[in-house]
Amino acid sequence: MSDREEEFGAQNAVTASEENDDAFETINVPISSEELPESGQAEGSESEVTPSSEGHTTHVKEENDQSFLNEEPEDEEQFMEEVLFPKRVSYSRRNSVKHKFTKHDNAVQSAKQFSHAGSLAFLDKIKVIKESLKASMKDPLATVKVVLFPMGQEIIMPFKIDTIVKYLKDHFSYQLLIPSDTLQIRYAGRILKNNETLLQYGVKPQDIVQVEIFSTDPDLFPIKRIHGLTDASQIITVKVQTGIAQYQEVPVEIIKSDFHKPFLGGFRHKITGIEYHNAGTQTVPKKIPEKDNVFCRDTQTVFLRKKLQQTTNTTSTQMTKIGVYVSNMTDKLVTPGKYFSAAEYHAQRLQAVIVLQTYYRQWHAKVVVKDLKRQKMLRLKWEAEEELRKIREKEEWIKLDYYRRHNPQTKEDFEVLYNALELWRQEEFARINQSFTGAERKAALCELLEKETQIIASIGRHRYIANMANREALIQTFLDKCSAPKVWRTFSGKIIEMDTQFTIRARELQNIYKCIMLKNISQDERLDVLLTLKHTVKEHECKLTQEILELIDREVDLMMRGVKHHNLEGLRKRIATLFFHYIKTPLFNPEVARHLKVPQDPLMFSKKVDFCRSCRLYLPRTEFAASAGPGPPPHGRPCRRCSALGQEAWQRQSFLKLKCLLQRLHSAEAHYEDDPKIAFLMQLQDIQYLVENIWASQSVLSAGNDLNDLVLVRWDRSLEWSPWNCILLTKDEGVAHLKLTSIEEGYEPLFIHKIKHKHILAKNYFSHIPVLASFILDDGEIDEIRKKYHSETTPKMIVAQRPSP
Repeated sequence: MSDREEEFGAQNAVTASEENDDAFETINVPISSEELPESGQAEGSESEVTPSSEGHTTHVKEENDQSFLNEEPEDEEQFMEEVLFPKRVSYSRRNSVKHKFTKHDNAVQSAKQFSHAGSLAFLDKIKVIKESLKASMKDPLATVKVVLFPMGQEIIMPFKIDTIVKYLKDHFSYQLLIPSDTLQIRYAGRILKNNETLLQYGVKPQDIVQVEIFSTDPDLFPIKRIHGLTDASQIITVKVQTGIAQYQEVPVEIIKSDFHKPFLGGFRHKITGIEYHNAGTQTVPKKIPEKDNVFCRDTQTVFLRKKLQQTTNTTSTQMTKIGVYVSNMTDKLVTPGKYFSAAEYHAQRLQAVIVLQTYYRQWHAKVVVKDLKRQKMLRLKWEAEEELRKIREKEEWIKLDYYRRHNPQTKEDFEVLYNALELWRQEEFARINQSFTGAERKAALCELLEKETQIIASIGRHRYIANMANREALIQTFLDKCSAPKVWRTFSGKIIEMDTQFTIRARELQNIYKCIMLKNISQDERLDVLLTLKHTVKEHECKLTQEILELIDREVDLMMRGVKHHNLEGLRKRIATLFFHYIKTPLFNPEVARHLKVPQDPLMFSKKVDFCRSCRLYLPRTEFAASAGPGPPPHGRPCRRCSALGQEAWQRQSFLKLKCLLQRLHSAEAHYEDDPKIAFLMQLQDIQYLVENIWASQSVLSAGNDLNDLVLVRWDRSLEWSPWNCILLTKDEGVAHLKLTSIEEGYEPLFIHKIKHKHILAKNYFSHIPVLASFILDDGEIDEIRKKYHSETTPKMIVAQRPSP
């Protein structure tokens, strides 16, 4: 029989002896591991137990005594758990303490008769384990790495192994804002209970363990990342050699600091080349407060304070006398030197201070000059970059203008062409007048007229090509608008799209139109497209649909006869045009009614129709150009088409640069937060009058006349932009003008008077506009000028006198 079985047999013997007695009330009391019998008390007094305050006697009792006797512990760890966990003892009131002790001693003695030597070895093991536990419990800290699932965040912290897990759970419940009963801690695949400790799971002091924390209800209480732990302390394990082939792992806490580690020197290994730096103290250094105005005259000026002071100095002398002989061999003859007065001392100190100040001022002057040189270099570099930028912008504008002249696409491009044609015509006309006279002049003018006609015809061909390309793009844009779904934005910012029966119908017609316009397709595919078109058009019977059906049958017949594709292009264009009219009819496509410019109800034209005196037609008011400036009413002005025809025939002006100027004005005013209105009411003709007649098409400061580089900015930036509160400058001058805090400080009085005179001219011109007149009526300066030059005359009463009879 082994040592453990003998010990367990002894315990069972004691238990059996106690169970034979008449048992009264039994109370189970746990006893700590420190009260277990030691090896030195194994003979005779091993089972001595001090009775409790109530007088109960102890009795070792296990719930599974019989089964435990038959089984042997698997390993030493299981036995350690039995030693660490407190056993339960029971007290009996009937038997005396002495009687119980005698029974226990007999049982132990009978058990020891089997193997006395094995029992001593077993008790020695218990003593060694208990001493190691006592030594380790002095510092019961372990390094715990907590992993938050499912975030994967790792938190390293020290934790006592004899503290229950509930405290760790409460700590993270406060950090994560989650109830503690929802959190679960898992170690080595097992769930830890609240009343358990890490010591019960075999964790020793100075160990490094990893536990996992997760939520039992991740939907209601999800675990999130804990922020603000980046500056927290971390613990690492350092392996330290304590002896020959003996190492010990020591946890080291690292505290992050925000100061720079100073370099205190060091040395380099000659063989390996590794550099070793001298270490400094880890105490956070005290920050030196910043001082203002260190380099000033007051810092170098010393204020002296005179105070007389006399110190006591007790001395003694010894000389030769009766009974005493003092040798004079070591005496020295001291002669007085030149007297150094206080004035000379202060003069010397003053001279030294002057030298210091001289060198300091020299250093300060060098710093200032260096800074000025750096600023000058940056200024010259900036000026060079600005010059290159301007040259680059001018080259890009020239390239764009060249491209527009050779590939005109928009209305502005053709205006540029007609303007260039007019300038060329005027130059040639002036040259002919100077060079020829009589019949030669008439022949040269006829030749000039013929060249001008050819150029106009060429421009017309380019316009036709551009109009056809733009027409196809406009048709596709129109069809995309009709077939687009309804879109709106919810309160949460989500965009919702919805298709109605009308948008679905419009999308189907758009797909059929795209198939009709396809080219280079086979004959079978073309027949399928025409068949689909025929079934779609058959739904409605009218003159338009009948004509489409006739054209479809004609094309099918010609295709069956083997007619070539290029001979059918005209017929196909007619089918596409008629089908597009079918799409634009609200009866067949209800969604198109929302996008037609011409309303379907004729009654809507009753009060919105004007007469054009040029083309002698009644047109809607939308066909007449609106102008904010003074001029005839809409019924007295020509329509847009007649105006464009007159522009091409004899005016031939280019408004491209003025349009760019107006766009720059709109983009600049859009950045102000004072809700500008007048700038967005200005039309192209108004900007033309303002630039050409008021400001003479040049900058007021530098007289630059390049309209691509001019801008209209506010004169007083605190007021809204208006024709009477603006100034025409270049882009760079405009930026500098807007940075001024006071106009009176930035400009001379004569210049300010000149600008105000131009503002008065603009007010007189734009005061005839009803919309802008409301902004001018509140101007007090205009009222003062009108009162100054307007003389009030009272009417005279003339009494008719009759001749006396």
